[in-house]
Formats: sequence, structure tokens, C-alpha cells
Amino acid sequence: MIDTHSHIYLEEFDADRADVVRRAREAGIEHIVLPNVDAGSVPRMLALEAEYPGYCHAAIGLHPTSVNQAGMEELGWVHAALERRKWIAVGEIGLDFYWDQSFRREQEQVFRQQIEWAIEYDLPVIIHTRSSMRETLSVLSDYRGEHVRGVFHCFSGTLEDAESIIGYGGFKLGIGGAITFKNSKTPCVLRQIALEHLVLETDAPYLAPVPFRGKRNESAYAYYTALFLSELYGCAVSEVQTITTRSAKEIFALD
Repeated sequence: MIDTHSHIYLEEFDADRADVVRRAREAGIEHIVLPNVDAGSVPRMLALEAEYPGYCHAAIGLHPTSVNQAGMEELGWVHAALERRKWIAVGEIGLDFYWDQSFRREQEQVFRQQIEWAIEYDLPVIIHTRSSMRETLSVLSDYRGEHVRGVFHCFSGTLEDAESIIGYGGFKLGIGGAITFKNSKTPCVLRQIALEHLVLETDAPYLAPVPFRGKRNESAYAYYTALFLSELYGCAVSEVQTITTRSAKEIFALD
């Protein structure tokens, strides 16, 4: 399995990070992708990647909830980082209008610029979209045919949304612990979507799956999402692990 979205570099893991990585390995996690948040999170993320080379893989980008009135002025460090080294992806980027819509215009500008850099540097994107699916797909439509690909993180949209994402080409739906919640509508959507379009993720430390709901999430818990998907699709958990791992390796160019 591959955890395509984990923030185990955050301070919530300072007391037992080595144990978290050990448990991930024991659970069968082959790689952990580390999406960035903002300039302040980069040192922690890079330190973790350096401690576990070839296992933890850093992405670079500015999270939409970190975008403020400075807008594009905040992106200088992202571009400098892209010029400095190779990254697993550009992310976590996107649009988030759930809590605050004060910087809608700035979020879209920043999102577009980071997509364009992903095209320039031939990297996949990790897209965050919350209360903004229509707007996110509208932005992406302007880049059709330019080899934009990646993961729609924490997918919880409609069947129409899923079909639009899949139809765009090159994108997978990131599925994590939220799918195991009783109030989740996503299982009804996924029943109509082939397993080949999904990848596993945790979003650790957030959104731990049942039976750990409400507790700190970690990469090892991707197994419980895989188990839920095996029951949803009526197949062995090993099949879910094999298919989602293959898809993640394809997106992120992992061995």
C-alpha cells in the first residue's frame, strides 16, 4: 500500500514519529507521500524525508487555507523550491471555500500558478477541494490537454464530480478514513466507480477511520480504508492493496 497523503511531519507526531513509521512499514505501507502546507512546514517535512529516504517523499506547494491577501507574492518560495530540487508532486494546492471566502480570487490565482508550475516541471498535483468542486473543475478545464494529472485529495463529491475528474484524464480519487464514517455518502458513489480510479490516503493526523475515529490518524491506518473498500467492492483486501498501489505508483512515478 501507499499512503498518498500524510502529514506525519507535524508536531502531533513529535513524541513517537519513529514508531509511527515503524507501524506503517509493519502494516504494509511501501511509501508515504508528504504534501506541504506552507513555508513554515517545509523544514519539518524535509527533515522527515531525509530521515527516511526513498520511503517518505516530499511535495511542495501552498495550501489554499494558507493563502491570504498577499496572494501571488507568497509564492516566491514555492518557485525557488521547485528550481532547487526534484519533488514528488506539487501540493497540497487547490481551493477551499468552507470556512472563509475572503480570498477567493487570490486562492484561484495561486492555484492556477501552481498548476502551471506543475506543467512546467512535469509533476503531478495534489488537489485540495472543499466547498469548491465546481470552481476547481472549472480552473482545471483551462489546462485540458497539458498533461495535468494527480490526485483529488479526500474525495467526497457526487457521481457527476467523480465522472468529471476521471473524464479529465490522469487523475485518481484519494480515499481515506472518512469513507468509513456512517454519515458518508461517498460509498454510494464509489460503487459506481471502478477501483482502478482510487488511491489510498490517510491525511494523518486527521480523519482517522473507524475503529479509530476521533483519534490521531497515522499512515498504518490506511489498511482499514483498504479493508472497507474490499467489503464495498466485494473483493479481497489484497486486491484493493494491489490495485491502489499500482495506481499510486503510476501517478507519482514510484518504484
